[in-house]
Amino acid sequence: MSFPTHIVSAGGIVEDGQGNILLVKTHDDGWVYPGGITEVGENLMHGVIREIQEESGIIATVSHLVSVVSNTAIHKWYDGVTDVPTKVMFDFVCRAEGGELTTSEETSECRWVPKENVLDMITLPAIRMRYEAYLNFNGSVNYLEYGTAASTELHVKLQRHI
Repeated sequence: MSFPTHIVSAGGIVEDGQGNILLVKTHDDGWVYPGGITEVGENLMHGVIREIQEESGIIATVSHLVSVVSNTAIHKWYDGVTDVPTKVMFDFVCRAEGGELTTSEETSECRWVPKENVLDMITLPAIRMRYEAYLNFNGSVNYLEYGTAASTELHVKLQRHI
């Protein structure tokens, strides 16, 4: 029997308490909110807190879950050869508790951006859709399913509140 392979990741929409959201500029995807793949033995909330600190230097705590997102398409990695399996992502709203903005091996810039200006900076359609789900959060967790043929093509398959 072969088990399916899924990447599990967590994203952190970090609020500073003054109306700003933390964005990091990655080498491949431009401006995004911090997040990444959880490590073996790591729970989702610890994973998102670790990713936020690694990518930006900011220490954060998790407030609440805002979205569960599935990318059900297999697509090519940046190398154009490696298949990226389906992915399940959990987006959390987080609060900044301390730390200093700093870059990492994954990021070239970090900054606080007014909440209403974030979409002016995010160019990836999937990240934009996930941030819009945060903006439209009404207390029910968003469930989003999409497929990507490439990083710039987005095919929304399902969107609902649970």
